[in-house]
Parts: sequence; structure tokens; C-alpha cells
Amino acid sequence: MTELTRRTVLTAAAAGAAAALSPAGSQSARAAIPLQGKQNSGWYRYKVGDYEVTVVTDGAATFPLPDKFVVNASKDDVAAELARQHLDPTKLTVPFTPIVINTGSKLVLIDTGYGEAAGAKPGATTGQVTANLKAAGIDPKDIDIVIISHFHGDHVNGLLNPDNKLAFANAEVMVPSVEWKFWMDDGEMSRAPEGRMQGLFKSNRAIFDALNRKVTQYEWNKEVIPGLTAVGTPGHTPGHTSYVLSSGNGKIFIQSDVTNVPFLFVNNPGWHAGYDQDGAMAETTRRKTYDMIVAEKLPVQGFHYPFPGLGHLEKAGDGYRLVPAPWNPVI
Repeated sequence: MTELTRRTVLTAAAAGAAAALSPAGSQSARAAIPLQGKQNSGWYRYKVGDYEVTVVTDGAATFPLPDKFVVNASKDDVAAELARQHLDPTKLTVPFTPIVINTGSKLVLIDTGYGEAAGAKPGATTGQVTANLKAAGIDPKDIDIVIISHFHGDHVNGLLNPDNKLAFANAEVMVPSVEWKFWMDDGEMSRAPEGRMQGLFKSNRAIFDALNRKVTQYEWNKEVIPGLTAVGTPGHTPGHTSYVLSSGNGKIFIQSDVTNVPFLFVNNPGWHAGYDQDGAMAETTRRKTYDMIVAEKLPVQGFHYPFPGLGHLEKAGDGYRLVPAPWNPVI
């Protein structure tokens, strides 16, 4: 009887590696195809009742771990949390994940990503929504409605194409009334601190001015379209909005940016992201929202969750745990 030990396993692995690297001319040395060097198209579908949801990635941004990505925790604590979850503690990867809802009569896009202009830059890893929509069989001209959750660049910049025209030529653009009021208020703009906030006011106004400010404002706690109810989840921005999608027996919570990346903020809901305009309010919203999701056992779709961003939440100590939904070969 053969005894399986660490030594025999390592010896067998080394022998296999040597065979794979045998000199050219050996039949076993030929790769079936050349190395590809790129990912496949990024889209995924599932059903909510009679509605079909297509998740369309805009890509992801990877950057060195900032000193204050979490403003009320040390960089060392954040790095330790990344390492605990088997991630590189020196850098951070943030995904961006819009979705399309096909109601059977309308195609509805929620948030837009960074846009084609961003995707055309050398080395770009974002701005992929248009290409992935087409790969999923959806022509941007067929989008009937674009619903915006809040006015940050990864959610609104993709409203415009590189020619500064509406990227979804036939779409109605819908925005939260609370968010619109804040960013279009001259007084709020005058009081905004220099730097990121002033930049956001200017970029948001440039985008919506290019559209002649032709938008439809919607209210919290009301249906934006049949089956999709807007839920006020302020803190990340004053008018930050999430959604409950209901159809037939299906129901899901679309959380927008209630958290940024879950491997930091789901586990640590008391951490405040540097992108949160009001960190304390964002934390209160996050805990209230997640307690409701857990109590009602709702699936959740997260904009900054790892693709395709679909999962369930459980309580875990003072925080929560994300259980990603398994890939399903059927819709």
C-alpha cells in the first residue's frame, strides 16, 4: 500500500512541473492555444420574478492602499483586514457593477460606470459598460430608462459618450430629487470645501448641463418604474438611493453604495469610507439597511461587491457577513 506523505506529494508535483517544462519537440510540451492575456466579457443574468436582471461590469480599479481609505481606522488595521481575507494588504481593488432590468416592455439601466472616454485611456481597467452591454446582446440605443442612484463619477460619468452626448440616445434619465437639489444648489456649491467636493460639483454640473439638465426627478418610497421602489439611504451622499425590486414571488435589494467593498465595510459596518460625505449618517443607514435585509432574508445586489455582486447577508458579531450567491448555469 502506498503511503501518501507531504514528501511524496511534493515529489510528484515537481515531476509534473518538470514534464510540463520539457524541451520543445516533446508532444506533451505543446500548449493547445497561445496565452490569451485578457478576460472574457463581463456580464451575468438572473431572474427576479418575471424580470430579467443583467449584471454588467464596468471593470475595477486597483491602487495602492490609501492612508485614509477608512477615515476612522488606521491603515494598519485596514491592511490586516485585507490580509485576513486573503487579499493583498498593500493595495485595494474596487469593482463597479451597474445592472440592467428587463421588465419585458422596458430596458432599465441603473447607474452607468465611468463611460467610454475613461475606457479609451491607455491601460484603462474601467469604462467597460458599453462593450459589455453589447457582449450581452444589449444595444445602448435600446435602453429606455437610465436610473441614477447618486452623483459620483462611477455612477454618472457614463451618461455621456466621448462626444459629450447622451450615451443612451433614446433613454429617459431619472435622478433622485434629494440628490438633484443638493448638487444643483449654488449655495451648497459655494460652501463646498476645495478639492474633491468642489470637483464633484463642477463635474456633475458639466454632465447634466451637457444634457440641458433634461432629467426626471423621482422621490423616495415611491416606485420609479413598476416593481422598482426607491429607498432613501443617505450618508454616502445626501440623496444616495437604493432600491427594492419586486416581481411575482421575487424580491431583491439593490444597495448601490450602502457599503463600498464588502471585505472591508460589510464585516466592519462602523468603518467610514473616505468617499462617504457624512460618515456617521452612512453608518446609521448601513446598519439599519442591513438589519432589514437580514431580517427579511432579501438577496442583495452590490455595486462595489465582487462581480457579479449578488449575495445574501448574515449577522456576524457586531457586523455582517456576505455569502456570495453561487453561479447559476440557468437563468
